[in-house]
Amino acid sequence: MITRFIARRAATLALTLLAASVAIYGALFLAPGDPATLLVGGGKEPSPGLLAQIHREYHLDDPFLEGYWRWLTNMLHGDAGQSLSYQDSVTGLLADRAGNTLFLIGYAALLIVTLGVTLGTLAGLRGGWVETAVTVMATTLMAVPVFVMSVALTWFLAVRLDWLPAYGSGSGFTGRLEHLTLPAVALAASWLAYVAQVTRSAVRAELLSEHVQTARGRGIGERFIIRKHILRNASAPITSISGVAVAGLMAGSSIVEQAFGLNGVGALLIQSAAKQDLAVVQAVALITVVAFAVINTAVDVLTAALDHRVPLGGHA
Repeated sequence: MITRFIARRAATLALTLLAASVAIYGALFLAPGDPATLLVGGGKEPSPGLLAQIHREYHLDDPFLEGYWRWLTNMLHGDAGQSLSYQDSVTGLLADRAGNTLFLIGYAALLIVTLGVTLGTLAGLRGGWVETAVTVMATTLMAVPVFVMSVALTWFLAVRLDWLPAYGSGSGFTGRLEHLTLPAVALAASWLAYVAQVTRSAVRAELLSEHVQTARGRGIGERFIIRKHILRNASAPITSISGVAVAGLMAGSSIVEQAFGLNGVGALLIQSAAKQDLAVVQAVALITVVAFAVINTAVDVLTAALDHRVPLGGHA
């Protein structure tokens, strides 16, 4: 049954990625006028020779399906084309910046999973003032946009207290850890709060469930009940929301990288979009969609494996 479930999810993933790739490539052709003029920018009338060069380089005169297939197969072989604004291969640009983005997202994901789940579990198990404090904190953090959080952390921890650097990505593991702490906290804050709230609700629901009350009535130890009955049954929704949170970090990373001056993929996307550098925007958009869809599919499979109540053979 689990094999069929995974096969169905894999097929859905493949169709989703195919549709997303068509939309990303086709977005260029939805703009009015000649797409080549969007790639020139600058507000000046481009020369016919330059327009012809762009048409040849991007195969804009080819039929849509032919151009799409060429672009997709090149992407699958690691060739994302050339950047007009940076005069470099898109693959090289992404490779130079991927390390900072992956470190940032990994750092933020670690904060979300460890702190969010821990705080939510404590709030759900203990209740009282602990639950109230966690709920107030989570509600506050969820209401603060990423950019505002970035500015607030920079002013307080970097400028006012001078505890952490506010700009750049540093070098080496220790340097990166120090420089990316503020960006990671800013990126993780709202998702951490969301995970904490979902964890609290899931743990509280299991704590008050009938099977837990029955186990206590039979004299089973509290630690065993928490580990085997409460946390185990609450693990499915916690895993699901944690996966969504980690996938959602990719969208917020662009804002954080710009705010803290990080030389990452997210900042490259914003800069390239401002310069109308099509090849870079298409490549980053496709990579982001692929990563988001793969993570969500993996979370679906893991959630189904953890929760026996998910119907593997039918509609999940």
